Amino acid sequence: MQIEIATHATDELVGAFARLLPQLSATSRATAESIARAIDSEDVTIFVARHDHEIIGLATLIAVPIPTKIRAIIEDVVVDTRVRGQGAGEALVRAMIDHARATGATAIELTSHPDRAAANRLYQRLGFALRTTNPYRLVL
Repeated sequence: MQIEIATHATDELVGAFARLLPQLSATSRATAESIARAIDSEDVTIFVARHDHEIIGLATLIAVPIPTKIRAIIEDVVVDTRVRGQGAGEALVRAMIDHARATGATAIELTSHPDRAAANRLYQRLGFALRTTNPYRLVL
């Protein structure tokens, strides 16, 4: 298995997002334009897990400077159901931790639905601690 950073919104990458995001969320969608916009942002890094040259996992790291720190956030971690439990998720998260550390971030935040038991165990095993907070959302 290899982990790489996406540098272009290729047809292969767009297809992988179309195939994998529905496995994460019924409402998550990405277009070629939104993927290209993310890749072109200096604050966003898309990580790709490959096995036998096929994209089997995706994850996004946002590392944005704010006045008090570099805020790092992990989003949209998804591994194809056919290969879950074989280390791709862990490899993606470890690569994002290393990348965030290299950007100067001192912490990484993420959210994971409580029903995603395996993902939550992975995050805790890698040192993420559950925080008590009130998540709010304003849908625009």
